[in-house]
Amino acid sequence: MKNIFAYLLVIITLFSCEEDKQEVGAVARVNDKYLYPEDMNLSFPEGLSKEDSLLYRNNYIKIWATKELLLEKARINIEDTDGEIAALVKNYEKELLIDRYKKAVLQQELDTVITEQDMDDYYEANKNVYKLNEDLIQLKYIHFSNELSDKKDLIKLFKSDKAEDQEVLIGRELEFFSYSFNDSIWLSSIEVEKKLTFLREEGELKKNQYIQKEDSLGVYLLAVRDILQRNQVAPKSYVIPTIKQMILHKRKLELMNNIEKTIMIDAIKKKQFEQY
Repeated sequence: MKNIFAYLLVIITLFSCEEDKQEVGAVARVNDKYLYPEDMNLSFPEGLSKEDSLLYRNNYIKIWATKELLLEKARINIEDTDGEIAALVKNYEKELLIDRYKKAVLQQELDTVITEQDMDDYYEANKNVYKLNEDLIQLKYIHFSNELSDKKDLIKLFKSDKAEDQEVLIGRELEFFSYSFNDSIWLSSIEVEKKLTFLREEGELKKNQYIQKEDSLGVYLLAVRDILQRNQVAPKSYVIPTIKQMILHKRKLELMNNIEKTIMIDAIKKKQFEQY
C-alpha cells in the first residue's frame, strides 16, 4: 500500500512540475494554451509612453485570448463532416508553399536592372496609354518679403536666363519664404495651386507666361515654362515610376511562365507527369 501511495505521489509531482514549467515565463493562459513573450512578436509604435506600451501589450494579449477561446468554441460546435475545412487547409498550405517558392525564385532570378533604353522602348510602345487626367506645368517661382530693399534687383535676376544670375538667386534662398528653381520637372497643376493659392485668381495659365503678384504676404514671382493639358500624352519623365513598375511586372510574369513551362517539360521527359 505504501508503494502505491509513493507511486501516486511521484505522478502528481511530475504533473505539477510540468504545469509549473508551462506557467514559468508565460504572460497569459487559455485553458491548456500558454502565451509567452517570444510568441508575441510585438512591434511597438515609436514614441509610446510606458503606460501606452502597457496598454498596447495588454490589447495584444486580449486579442490572442479571444482568438483561442473562439477557436475552442468552434472546434466543439463545428464538425467538418464533409472534409471541407480540411480541404481548404490543405489547399492553403499548397498555395502558401508555391507562393514562397515563387518569391524565392523571383528574388534570385529576376533582372531588376532597368536601363534608360528599356524605359524609352516601353514608353514609345505604350505612350498612348499614358493620357493625362490633369494639367501639368513646368515653372519656377520665388516668394519673398515686400520689405526687401533690393526687390527690383531680385525681379531682374529672376527674369534672367543667365546661369550666373540663377546661381545668385540660389545663393540667396534663405531670404525667401518659399521657392522652386527647377523648371524642367513636370508638376501637377492642382498641387501647384495648393502651394500658390493666388493662381486660382489668374485664370488659365499659358506657356512662357510671367506673373508678378504682390500682397500683404509678400511678393510672388512666377515664370511658366510649359503646360500640358488633360488628355494629352504624359511626358516620359512624369510616368517613369509607373513605367519601372510595369517593366518589372512584365518580367515577373515572363520569368514565372518560363519556369512553369520548364518544370512541365522536365516532368514529361522524366515521366513524372502523364495525362490520360
